[in-house]
Formats: sequence, C-alpha cells, structure tokens
Amino acid sequence: MSKHLIVGLGNPGREYAYNRHNVGFMAVSRLASKHNAAFTRRQGKALVTSIRLDENQVVLAKPQTYVNLSGEAVQSLVKFYDVPIEQMLVCFDDLDLPVGAIRLRPEGGSSGQNGMKSIIERLGTQAFPRLRIGIGRPPGRMDPAAYVLQDFKDADAEIMDLTLDKAVEAVEAFVKDGLTAAMNKFNGPAQANDEG
Repeated sequence: MSKHLIVGLGNPGREYAYNRHNVGFMAVSRLASKHNAAFTRRQGKALVTSIRLDENQVVLAKPQTYVNLSGEAVQSLVKFYDVPIEQMLVCFDDLDLPVGAIRLRPEGGSSGQNGMKSIIERLGTQAFPRLRIGIGRPPGRMDPAAYVLQDFKDADAEIMDLTLDKAVEAVEAFVKDGLTAAMNKFNGPAQANDEG
C-alpha cells in the first residue's frame, strides 16, 4: 500500500474561506467530502483527514499557519507521516494561470506564491509535485496582495466550481496513476509563464 500527502494552501478562518488565495483549501476540502471524510483531526500545525484511493492511503492536509508560513506545517507533516517527497502534492492558487486552468508539475519555483516559497525554503528543494490552480491576474493596477484576498465574483465563481471538480479528478489521477499520467490527462495547452 502506498502513502500520499495532499496539501492544500489557504488561510484559516471563516473570513478567508472563499478567497482566491484559498483555492488549495477548497480543492482538498472537496476531495475529502467526495470521499465522506472531514477535517476533524489536528496534526502539528495542520488540520488533517485520511481517505483511501484504491490501495493508496491518502492524507489530506490544510495548514493552519496562514499561507505565508505554510512550510512550517508541511515540513512537520512530511516528517510525521514519512511520505516520500515525490508522493506529496501541493495544491495552490496561481496568478499566472487564467481562472479555470489547472496545471500539474513535477517541480519548479514558487510562481510568486508565498506559501510555496515557504515550503521550498523549509524542505530545501523545489523538486516536489504541485497542482497550480489558476485565479487570473488582478484587474488594472490592483495590488495582487489585495486581489488574492477577494472572493470570486459571479462568472468566475461558476468557473471555479467546475475547476475544483477537475482539480479533484487530477489529484485522484496523481495518486492512482502517477504524476506523468495525470499531467498527460489534465494539463491543457502550455501557457505563457508556465515554467513554475
């Protein structure tokens, strides 16, 4: 039996629940509810739950450190659950992808996302799988820091609902079939700024 760790990034607290910055939380929450699991346990600095996918034990985690310090929680989760780094997947919001796009990658930079920066620093490597969930660029000259803390508006909210379903399927494929197969199935045409 194989063990996986799926981490969603976001900020704890009801006021942040539907922010663009919380799509990582939304994705792992949707995966948990699809498999009748709930985040009722605390492990270190994260809320966790477990599901089974075929023969795979999957730990789902939502760090409770606020996004910028996600690495603290992730580092302790990897150690506690003794999960090989290539069997961890981090789900996070990405400004460089349009709303509705998702992209699986085996490694890469932080894409300017502070939670990913924190994880890379704490783990000492960029070589771990990630699922980037597009939230689009802020309009006009809006500060990206303010933009990511906004809730999704009307049309974007509808698109994101479908996108989260797609993200859940991508995570399941990652666990069951491996990263390469999941990338082949779920990564659409390459976008600009697609190296992260």
